[in-house]
Amino acid sequence: MKFSVLDLAPVPEGADAATAISNTVELAQHAEKLGYHRYWMAEHHNMPGIASAATSVLIGHVADHTKTIRVGAGGVMLPNHAPLAIAEQFGTLATIHGDRIDLGLGRAPGGDGAVYHALRRAGGDRFPEDVAELIGYLGEAKPQAQVRALPGEGTQVPVWILGSSLFGAQLAAQFGLPYAFASHFAPDALEDAIAIYRRDFRPSAQWKKPHFMLAANVFAAESDAEGAYLRTSMQQAFARMRTGQRGKLPRPVKDIDAEIGQAVRRGVDQALRVSAVGSAATVRAQLQEMITRYQPDEMILTGQIHDHAARLRSFEIAAGIMGDLAQAA
Repeated sequence: MKFSVLDLAPVPEGADAATAISNTVELAQHAEKLGYHRYWMAEHHNMPGIASAATSVLIGHVADHTKTIRVGAGGVMLPNHAPLAIAEQFGTLATIHGDRIDLGLGRAPGGDGAVYHALRRAGGDRFPEDVAELIGYLGEAKPQAQVRALPGEGTQVPVWILGSSLFGAQLAAQFGLPYAFASHFAPDALEDAIAIYRRDFRPSAQWKKPHFMLAANVFAAESDAEGAYLRTSMQQAFARMRTGQRGKLPRPVKDIDAEIGQAVRRGVDQALRVSAVGSAATVRAQLQEMITRYQPDEMILTGQIHDHAARLRSFEIAAGIMGDLAQAA
């Protein structure tokens, strides 16, 4: 079972986007040495705490500074873009970097209505049609086609469907594509989505059987108390996002309830419940429980940690655990 990293290029309080991007490159290089399989970045807009808005640009930058790890989008929010433009971008990335590029596609806008308007999108849900069009551009060359992705055609960049609802599961099954569920922040439909995807999967030329990726937050440290302390940055950020208070990734706090209140914290923890938090032994037990319960074909780990050194260490601890669990599985 492969394990990977999902990175939003977080901008910590007290730092700027340039620092966040530099941290992303260092984490990607660290992940490559530790045996992670993929390094994915996600498209979000108008958020001071996230530096991965121009996702394809950042993917190219990370791929330039790594050698073997797969680099891709987890994901590109396709409603924001013309399929041809994404095919050209990722076709160019694949032409430069070879078979190291992944393209995960999401249906959400990655921002609010103002962002959607600023991106000049006309509206209307054409996600299934756009996915099919995009896959066509990346497939075998069609010299007689009126519109071609150049570069792009013939690159066969692997396409994934991302989602947090049953819609994405149904679509991934229909197209015969791998499916990644956003269980790290929206796990409510997780079990139903897995069941539908596996039940309804139709084999495709690229994938003969379903391939499901589970996303989980990891805050690993030398002790349970330190892991819980590191997690408070993400708890605060999630609480603020829910109330429209966007900002940089907060510094951790000793008393999270005093910071956001018990009621809010309970709601945040419910949304972030697919998480492993604490010492290596605690995180190992929690990840093992996830694997046993959901039987993923692959796992992707994320963790919004304010201190960059602590973040590197968390992914290092997680890599050792996942290596052991994957071998056992």
